Amino acid sequence: MSAYLVLEDGTVFEGHPLGKSGSVAGEVVFNTGMTGYQEVLTDPSYAGQIVVMTYPLIGNYGLNRDDFESSRVQVAGFVVLEDCDAPSNWRARSALHDFLAEHGVVALSGIDTRAVTLKIREHGALMGMISERPNAIDALQSAPRYDDQDFVYQVTTSKPYGWGRYGYETEPGDGKGYKARAVVLDCGLKWNILRRLAGLGVHSTVVPATMSADEILEMNPDGLFLSPGPGDPDRLDDVVSTVRDLIGKRPMAGICLGHQMICKALGAQTYKLKFGHRGSNHPVKDLKTGRIAITSQNHGYAVDVESLKGTGLELTHIQLNDGTVEGVESEELNLTTLQYHPEAAPGPWDSRPFFERFVQSMDKSKQESQV
Repeated sequence: MSAYLVLEDGTVFEGHPLGKSGSVAGEVVFNTGMTGYQEVLTDPSYAGQIVVMTYPLIGNYGLNRDDFESSRVQVAGFVVLEDCDAPSNWRARSALHDFLAEHGVVALSGIDTRAVTLKIREHGALMGMISERPNAIDALQSAPRYDDQDFVYQVTTSKPYGWGRYGYETEPGDGKGYKARAVVLDCGLKWNILRRLAGLGVHSTVVPATMSADEILEMNPDGLFLSPGPGDPDRLDDVVSTVRDLIGKRPMAGICLGHQMICKALGAQTYKLKFGHRGSNHPVKDLKTGRIAITSQNHGYAVDVESLKGTGLELTHIQLNDGTVEGVESEELNLTTLQYHPEAAPGPWDSRPFFERFVQSMDKSKQESQV
């Protein structure tokens, strides 16, 4: 049986159904990672997107109970060249096809994923549809466009919850017995951020993206953390306004969308990249130390470097492939950001010290407040 990936420019790729049968529309993007497909599938930043994996064999080590980055699969659809139906790993609990079917994900195998990638690199990110019909262009044209949707409000938590040394907590908790307490604004949070903070002695209270600055400050946290997330930051004026009201009130850190919202709150602008950065092999230079890190990335928007002028933000990191902004900071406002993902999952651990610096900033702030 055949199934198809239909792009908005009329291009059709033929393959085989994988996972749940049916059709789904989304923005078609590619990820260059060789591993980490379970983390990709469950990363909220992929909401509304059909993810094409460029590595030819996906599923060879199976899927397990431990490598989820959220409570559910988040991608709109999934496309691979070859899926492995006999995974080999001691942690594996299911094969890729079974996992996708169980979680209701419409997917394709047998697609020339590198040809799809070349198409996207040439023409930019395109809307597409996985369908059992090769002539599904009519249905695709009537589907909502990715850039017109507010995905953050679809993926954020519905109510606050806690995360400490033992993982997820149904109630936020008071954070007693921890080195510091942080409030994490969930715009599409990856759980490995919480794991990294917990490993450094931080208790996190995760709150919805709709929570006000006053409500957050009433929790009296030691620090504020802004999560990654999906979609266009220009559609998040309410959240950016909340971030603006929080800046300077506590030590603050932001990753990916969190980085973009901090920049926007201080007057910078964002724009859409031609095809985004998605994978675990992107080189980034720290302008302060000259050190180059290989990083995990997943974003389709970036901060305009020229718009940083006059914001009080210092450019600290740049992408070596295209020179885009990868990090800023302000000592005066006690904030630091990264566009890429220092928590990895998947990806290298080069940038884990980012979390240590955030914890140190909370420690320093608490000591100064006690003087």
